[in-house]
Amino acid sequence: MPETSTRCGFIALIGAPNAGKSTLLNALVGSKVTIVSRKVQTTRALIRGIAVEGQSQLIFVDTPGIFAPRRRLDRAMVASAWSGAHDADLVGVLIDAKKGIEEEAEAILGKLAEVGGPKVLILNKVDVVAKEALLALASAANARVKFEATFMISALTGDGVADLKHWLAGRVPEGPWLYPADQMSDAPLRQLAAEITREKLFERLHQELPYHSTVETEVWKELRKGDIRIEQTIYVERESQRKIVIGKGGQAIKAIGEAARREIETIAEAKVHLFLFVKVREGWGEDPERYRAMGLEFPTE
Repeated sequence: MPETSTRCGFIALIGAPNAGKSTLLNALVGSKVTIVSRKVQTTRALIRGIAVEGQSQLIFVDTPGIFAPRRRLDRAMVASAWSGAHDADLVGVLIDAKKGIEEEAEAILGKLAEVGGPKVLILNKVDVVAKEALLALASAANARVKFEATFMISALTGDGVADLKHWLAGRVPEGPWLYPADQMSDAPLRQLAAEITREKLFERLHQELPYHSTVETEVWKELRKGDIRIEQTIYVERESQRKIVIGKGGQAIKAIGEAARREIETIAEAKVHLFLFVKVREGWGEDPERYRAMGLEFPTE
């Protein structure tokens, strides 16, 4: 095979909530392409990050964390995660080394037999776990599932991430690149901007606000001097939640908007004028249209 032949493939990252998938994706791509939150279940749709390593283009599918679903939205997210694993060329199974093989990780390992493609074990947060415990964890996981390789990394510090990326680059199938070399994500900027605002919303209100909230970018207008005017609507399910988001004297919404604007400016590489609106949309968690907008299948059961 000549050295110049290109490779390209889809890599699904799956794991329990808070295993570190979003942080790892950002480390692999070298830029912020998906939100990272302390509150579990913030990654809803399969947002792809794109990285180039040598002659290989790696397209990462960051799936929602896999957990025991209770509500309709939960079921849609779990189904989305498993469909991402089934459709990928390679599957990276992320386990929080600090937690080990707890209930959710055990359930994921048990279901992996149904996923046909090659799988790689990624033990994350190894910087805070003793070496003996790591080796025992790697051994236990490999006894349950046939992994092609095992990597010990810290997504937060970047330790081990380059080795993982290099290995993946050698394993994706031969073929032409599917995206331009400088493209990092196929999520349009307006979707990414909505994700950033949603992250800031969770950071500020993670104790008061339930998951039944979403952000939509309604207007993205490039102005004459290259500035961008963005109008976004934060949808909640009840009036009481709307008041929480706005905050006393509008303080909460102002702080959320300011934090989101700064980050969107970095990604859009332009001055941003961000306007946030908060609306009540009762029962949006049961609306099929909202699921489609987030790239999820609407569960009928």
